[in-house]
Amino acid sequence: MHLADLIETTLNGMGYELVELERAPGGLMRVYIDQPETGIVIEDCEKVSRQLTHVLTVENIDYERLEVSSPGLDRPLKKLADFVRFAGQEARVTLRLPVNGQKNFVGILQTPTGEPGAEQIGLEFEGQNGTALLEFTISDVDRARLVPVIDFKGNQKKGNKQ
Repeated sequence: MHLADLIETTLNGMGYELVELERAPGGLMRVYIDQPETGIVIEDCEKVSRQLTHVLTVENIDYERLEVSSPGLDRPLKKLADFVRFAGQEARVTLRLPVNGQKNFVGILQTPTGEPGAEQIGLEFEGQNGTALLEFTISDVDRARLVPVIDFKGNQKKGNKQ
């Protein structure tokens, strides 16, 4: 079983979602997790770390250090389900190829539409001539992240429970 699949299966069984897996120099393995309903707290990271340490040992996976973390306020958007879940929120999207000479866009995500496997994702942004709509597919994306919403009064924007 591929490492990412092994970790994702383990996390899903615990009620968590694998957001991202990084292998860094020096044997460091970083695992970013999320829990859509409640978000992530330190106890979640500790629980997942203990379980993954056990699974990686049993599966004889070579690593030196394991870090488990929440995806943060600027959560990466990797899968179609991420774009569906965070529709209506502000995101920063970098495309693989430029559209009208531009690769970087910041705007409001629209709910993906279209046939399964060929979904179009919309991003409403402020263009030179007012509001514009960029449409792209998952395969067009180089990187996509939520734009952090920080409210120092303690009222986080509804639906962004990070």
